[in-house]
Amino acid sequence: MKKRSDQATVDDLIGLGNQSARKSYYAELVTKLEELETERNRYKWLFENALHGIFQADFSGGLRAANPAIAKICGYDSAEEILDQIQHIDDQLFVSVRDYEFVTSYLKASGQVFGFETQLRRKDGKTVNVSLNVLLKQDGDTPVIEAFVQDITERKKAQDNLKQLNEELEGRVEERTHELVSLNDKLWREIAERESAQKELKVAKEIAEQANTSKDKYLAAASHDLLQPMNAARLLVSTLRERELAGEDGHLVERVHMALDNAEELLTDLLDISKLDQNAVKPDLGEYSIQALLSPLVSEFQTVAQDSGLVLAFVPSNLVVTTDPRLLIRILRNFLSNAIRYTNEGRVLIGCRRSGDRVQIQVWDTGIGIPDDRLNDVFKEFHQLHQKKAKRAGVGLGLAIVDRIARMLEHPVKVRSVVGAGSVFSIDVPLSTNQSRQVQVSSQMAVPMDQLDQTRVLVIDNEENILVSMAALLGQWGCEVMTATDELDALQQIERTGIVPEVMMADYHLDDDKTGTDAIGYVRDMLGIEIPAMVITADRSDECRQLFRELGLPVLNKPVKPGKLRALLTHLLQA
Repeated sequence: MKKRSDQATVDDLIGLGNQSARKSYYAELVTKLEELETERNRYKWLFENALHGIFQADFSGGLRAANPAIAKICGYDSAEEILDQIQHIDDQLFVSVRDYEFVTSYLKASGQVFGFETQLRRKDGKTVNVSLNVLLKQDGDTPVIEAFVQDITERKKAQDNLKQLNEELEGRVEERTHELVSLNDKLWREIAERESAQKELKVAKEIAEQANTSKDKYLAAASHDLLQPMNAARLLVSTLRERELAGEDGHLVERVHMALDNAEELLTDLLDISKLDQNAVKPDLGEYSIQALLSPLVSEFQTVAQDSGLVLAFVPSNLVVTTDPRLLIRILRNFLSNAIRYTNEGRVLIGCRRSGDRVQIQVWDTGIGIPDDRLNDVFKEFHQLHQKKAKRAGVGLGLAIVDRIARMLEHPVKVRSVVGAGSVFSIDVPLSTNQSRQVQVSSQMAVPMDQLDQTRVLVIDNEENILVSMAALLGQWGCEVMTATDELDALQQIERTGIVPEVMMADYHLDDDKTGTDAIGYVRDMLGIEIPAMVITADRSDECRQLFRELGLPVLNKPVKPGKLRALLTHLLQA
């Protein structure tokens, strides 16, 4: 019989000893059992609900377990059915016994196989392509094969289709390559023909450009000869207009004056268009007072408006803008000219309206107006909307030039109009950052003729007709006129008469490559007096304009407008 002490020792070891021991280990044992049961249930759930097929088998090929997913992959209705019908996986599940042998051999060597592709046999006798991940596990002392199966049938089909497509593509590439070789040969022939055509086109283009350049050069060169007789005629007609003529003579003179105006406008516009087409006009930007820019312009058009029975009003402004004054005045002169031309009665107003960092210079009129659907047409070349209704016909180039100059200056031009009520033409000009500049301008617009009475004026020009015409006009204004063909002739006139001129005006281009600027400088040097002077020229080039600015000489372009000439003479004398 065993001793009591020995019995107690064994019971104590398994937790079944005395009552005190059982109380100490029982709760912990229950907890461990519950954890094991939970883990077993979780594994069972994962096994049964896995998306991949899972099966277990022993090395002899006997199928020990299978989940629903593997049954579905192999075409069975349930896991129980696949377990019931497949006894050995080596020849009943695997299509290739050699694949099964490879897997088992590899497992024994490394314990795992990943991404092994093979075929399994379905219930209906067909095969399914699968990828296997296989692990070697121990169930006690027995090694067990546990395989995770993924159906790759669709991937295999895609691979087969891709292979077929590649073969078809290779065939098409070969066929297409043959076609491309043929097309390439044809393309080279076409390229050769095109290069030949381009060479011919280039030659034709160069000929056309040379012809266009020659035309522009001819027009520029001929402008001086064209403007010289026109200038003389303008001066003579202006002289006659200021006289009281009997009967129909005054009417005839006025008709001649209007014809000269039209001819002058056409020639000036053609010259401007030619220069713009050659990109020969470059903006010369600076800061200028609006008052200083607009006052002489208003003074110039005041008499024109009065002769047309209109009131020309000007709203002064002390703003300073950044612009090219010559080009801006060219635009505004066209606005004013059109406003007077197409206004039968009422008034024309020029003023400014500030908006942010820009100012809008506006020209209002009470004229015949423009239909809404024709507003853009007025900026087309040789396009006139109301030629029959105008007081005098234009040539249809003015606003086309305005549009080109405005785009070059980046000063937007706008127009709005009401038929029968008038129009508003405006241009947006950027304001200068320096608005402190203030310019005092005389409020007197028209220049009284008696201010020039007995003023001694020296006129230098190589054209006899110009000298006669200028002498007639200035003489009618009460001036004492001396005329000369160059600086030496001028000095001889001064020495012979003993009269020193109070003001000089000289044509820029004289005979024998002499210039009016040199003649002015020579007379000043010989007399030792800085006599006020101006240059009169038909040359509108930027080089000449820059030269006159450097010399501080004001300039009048031919044909000379009598109003501008009288205003400039008065300004020089006052200065």
